[in-house]
Amino acid sequence: MNQQADSWKLTLPCTRDEAELLGSSLDLLADLPEPPVLMSREPDPARPDSWLLEAYFETEPDDALIAAVRALVPSAAGHAAIVERLAPADWLTLSQQGLAPVRAGRFFVCTPAHAHAIPSETIAFIIEASLAFGTGHHETTAGCLEMLDRLKQQGARFSEIADIGTGTGLLAFAAQRLWPRARVIASDIDPVAIEITAENATINGIATGRGRNAVELIVAAGLAHPRLRGRAPYDLLIANILAGPLIEMAPVLADAVEPGGSLILAGLLDIQAEAVANAYRRHGMRLADRIDNGDWPALRLVRRRTA
Repeated sequence: MNQQADSWKLTLPCTRDEAELLGSSLDLLADLPEPPVLMSREPDPARPDSWLLEAYFETEPDDALIAAVRALVPSAAGHAAIVERLAPADWLTLSQQGLAPVRAGRFFVCTPAHAHAIPSETIAFIIEASLAFGTGHHETTAGCLEMLDRLKQQGARFSEIADIGTGTGLLAFAAQRLWPRARVIASDIDPVAIEITAENATINGIATGRGRNAVELIVAAGLAHPRLRGRAPYDLLIANILAGPLIEMAPVLADAVEPGGSLILAGLLDIQAEAVANAYRRHGMRLADRIDNGDWPALRLVRRRTA
């Protein structure tokens, strides 16, 4: 985008589900003369399904462009589109500067704008702001990082690790750094998220592939891929998604954890935690630990050992 001229921003409300699908909808805008750059964000963590879609243009969008973007978020029907003229600026850099670094246990997560400030004693990851979820700035991701760090401090060892709904790859990268001899696999239903994860792996020096000391990347819904099913059961499985899908997937995810293994669940509100935990108790799991970041808990459940 031209950083010497004014640019324009179009803002529309959307749901989180719509925001997650934006990456796979970009081809719908590919034929436009000047395709916009799309970003989404959650303005109020207390309203987890109320998101905003922001589309950036080099010129003022006309009615046809606004309609093309609006078609990506059907829930915006009936809402007025907000179109703003922006002064000359590198808005992407500014947006990343606005994301303060996150410290979660021994982890330090920042955008490239803060790479110069990485503390030497931390395990650091540089994660760019993007359409994928899991930059470390949301309480759910930070809680998972803290839970992983706590497990390491407690002396836990893992050899087969899966991160379901990996987003940017951050949690898979963190697990690989803590347990480098483990085999780690990361999946997401959105192929754009996996592309972003691969880019982030390169930026952070994480090898990708099927061997140890690497993270294998898979496009899949849940565990619906032969590689994910073939590597089960896992002694550590991470799923930072949403409460509804977590409850729906309880039989499959619980079955994919070996007896004595751990399952970290996040993406749920405090008021949803009991329902989520109960869904997994019915499938042989017990709640072993919990970390609360505001209204967003991260739960660790353990698969009961059979007699």
